[in-house]
Amino acid sequence: MGKENYFIGFDFGTESVRGAVFDQNGVLRYEKYVEYPTYFPAPGWAEQKPDEWWESFIVVVRDIVKNSGLDCRYFNGITIDTTSCSVVFLDKDFTPLRNAIIWMDVRSHSQAERIARAKSDILRYNGFGSVSAEWMPCKALWVKENEPDLYKNTKYVCEFQDYINYRLTGKYVGSINNTTVRWYYDPRNGGWPVDFYREIGLSEVIDKFPERILPLGSEIGKLSSDVSKETGLPSGIPILQGGADAYIAMVGLGAIKPGKLAFITGSSHLMLGHTDKGFFQKGIFGAFPDCVMPGYFVVEGAQISTGSVLKWFKDQFVSKDIETSARKDGSTLYDYMSKKAEKIDIGSEGLIVLNYWQGNRNPLVDSKARGVILGLSLKHTPFHIYRAIMEGVSYGTEHIMRYFKKAGFEPEEIIACGGATKSTLWMQIQSDVLGLPILLTEESNAPLLGDAILAAVGSGFYSSIGNAVERMVRIKEKIVPDLKNTEKYKFYVEKYIATYPALKDIMHEIVDYEHKKNKK
Repeated sequence: MGKENYFIGFDFGTESVRGAVFDQNGVLRYEKYVEYPTYFPAPGWAEQKPDEWWESFIVVVRDIVKNSGLDCRYFNGITIDTTSCSVVFLDKDFTPLRNAIIWMDVRSHSQAERIARAKSDILRYNGFGSVSAEWMPCKALWVKENEPDLYKNTKYVCEFQDYINYRLTGKYVGSINNTTVRWYYDPRNGGWPVDFYREIGLSEVIDKFPERILPLGSEIGKLSSDVSKETGLPSGIPILQGGADAYIAMVGLGAIKPGKLAFITGSSHLMLGHTDKGFFQKGIFGAFPDCVMPGYFVVEGAQISTGSVLKWFKDQFVSKDIETSARKDGSTLYDYMSKKAEKIDIGSEGLIVLNYWQGNRNPLVDSKARGVILGLSLKHTPFHIYRAIMEGVSYGTEHIMRYFKKAGFEPEEIIACGGATKSTLWMQIQSDVLGLPILLTEESNAPLLGDAILAAVGSGFYSSIGNAVERMVRIKEKIVPDLKNTEKYKFYVEKYIATYPALKDIMHEIVDYEHKKNKK
């Protein structure tokens, strides 16, 4: 190879596609992003248009080719990650038949409840507890039952990931990552659990899945000449297999061995760690075999609505006067809100926020849970609520951590990335609530770096993921908890945990009532 070696990652998140070029040492050389919309046809529903994913992607790639200043002849590999489980229904020509039902959509809660009653041992992936309505079988069953004609005309059911890779290469393949962590694929016991799909009424759906399931970093195919003409990239660049954004972030954070916990923040928060033992604990997901590093299991705990709640509050309720004050201060709106919130005492003067805007993934696994702001008084300001949202999300993380500990999984290091890490206040709150230090890497967008690492390995530049991580991932900062604050926060964590069971029946009754209204 020549002196210059570049690897491209594309991170298709909830709100945008972000493309980045890294060199062989993991140094970011160029980055560009373009947003795409999400549609919310009803409460708890969330959809996106596959054509809009692709259109945004093309804009990003053309910008990289035109403006990066890098020689495209040295682009040696491309890997993408996407949200998961974001399900696409395609006809025989690979044309989408409807909007994609994206990961945060929980319309299929009744299907999830029925699936949870299955007798299959594969439900160990859910800790033999509730099944999340986010997972693919729930969504596919909803479409089969509510849009039967469309389902009948569906030739292929695939992930966001698989759809984009098909558009890049013309190859229809699946990722061992997505299929194992959201589709009940079991690579150690024959692959698809046929009996499970038959029991839940989806025996035919397996024929719609990709036949080839590839490990991370393996070659899918070459960039097609059509995409080359559309973007300006050279045809023939290897396209390497990626997976779910948060899981690819584990690679970009260097959390590829037991003892390290990847903490991925953004619209949602995920906590992911490797273990050499396959254990199953109600309230947490996994352990998923071989889904990132062969020979290891991954355990998962996640919160559906985190950064998205903060953004929702900012967009819907922050006044023009506050925006004007932020501009006068020379700050972004988020930074200005954080400066004000930092002056408020721990506990936001009696506020508890349950961040269940789109349900709760872990540890409650309740798609009919909903958000709560508890304890409001006339004294409270927007800055109190802003801080209370940060604290509520952090309490939710601690709630998950307690379930990890119950299963005997206690990480030694937490390595964080994503949107929340840009807030010094939020990271300090998070560290204080957990009572653990949090490490930050030089490259905050770990999914993109993870993509680049997989591209570098899959194209043959590095011999292994471990070898590439050593060269391309670097720690830049360590946030240390104030243990006095940790003690103070314990009271609020307990109240956060107690609020859900006190309101659960009311939440469910309201969701069921609204669901019946929408069906009329």
